[in-house]
Amino acid sequence: MGSQALVAAMRSARSRSTSAARRREAIEGFLCILPWCIGFIAFTAGPMIASLYLSLTNYEILRPISFIALGNFAKAGRDALFAKSLYNTAFYSFLYVPLHLATALATALILNVKTKGIGVYRTIFYVPSIMPAVANAFLWMWIFNPEYGLANAFLNIFGLPPQKWLFDEALAKPSFVIMGLWGLGSSMIIFLAGLQGVDINLYEAAAIDGANWWTKFWGITLPMITPIIFFNLTIGIINSFQVFTTAFIATGGGPNNATLFYVLYIYQQGFLFAKMGYASALAWVLFVIVLIITLIQFATAGRWVYYEVERKA
Repeated sequence: MGSQALVAAMRSARSRSTSAARRREAIEGFLCILPWCIGFIAFTAGPMIASLYLSLTNYEILRPISFIALGNFAKAGRDALFAKSLYNTAFYSFLYVPLHLATALATALILNVKTKGIGVYRTIFYVPSIMPAVANAFLWMWIFNPEYGLANAFLNIFGLPPQKWLFDEALAKPSFVIMGLWGLGSSMIIFLAGLQGVDINLYEAAAIDGANWWTKFWGITLPMITPIIFFNLTIGIINSFQVFTTAFIATGGGPNNATLFYVLYIYQQGFLFAKMGYASALAWVLFVIVLIITLIQFATAGRWVYYEVERKA
């Protein structure tokens, strides 16, 4: 009995020691994430809750707040500029995202070689993506200048007539798409990392079977990098619906509201017309739209995204 009691006491002491260690570990872990939690509540969750409340009010900064429930959302349904800005953003997104992905992937394929100085070329293509947005906007304003811009000078080489670019209602949005493609460096680097992660043995086996370059690309490269394509597609759509800086600086929404993108319209309502309640409602509409698109992407990803680990399991 004495030895059994001793064993029981030792087990009890060991259990208490383990529990104390786990509590210390939990406290230390909580203290480590506490700064992030405070920042998230103060700068993300807090403003989101505040904007949700404001979206249900008629808040114009200098006037008292009045609760109007879903009045702002009903107003958006009658607002012609709301529909125009949403159309402009959707047009830009559905034109920009596929071109961006295709161009970034093509550039990554070209740069996925082992040759002298390849790091320099990769850097050259990446640098524009970290260029400040304001400087980028001014650069493209010069390129698309109708009188002395580089774009018209290029057209002149081939005997083509000059264009108004950003000042042409029909060409303004395509011009912004071209401006967006300038910053493909981030997506290119991610694609490049994915390409370098493809097992080279797959290409060697395909070569033994007589596969050409296109067969290897279509049958091996694309399926193996579908998770990368999915990631870049998701981030690209989210970013495309938030286009703002270049439009704000270059055109201000013109000509004739052709570049009045959705976030720019939210800015105008909130900070130019001081309609913070209506601007908050528009922001939540954007949040819901992007959320729905993202959920659709995740719901359909299983049909075309290939995860090698899952297949092996």
